[in-house]
Amino acid sequence: MENLFRKAIEKKRNFLINKLISRGIYKKNGVHLFELTLSDLEEEYNKIGNNKGE
Repeated sequence: MENLFRKAIEKKRNFLINKLISRGIYKKNGVHLFELTLSDLEEEYNKIGNNKGE
């Protein structure tokens, strides 16, 4: 079960990273997206996602 949860988190992280990259965002405060937590990625996505009508 733990492995399934870990895979779901990684899948969501990858989805958010790809969406942010497609919007031209590669870093947050000088930190690469792949180094951010899921919460940080969700926060960043919500900032730009809501502004673009998604």
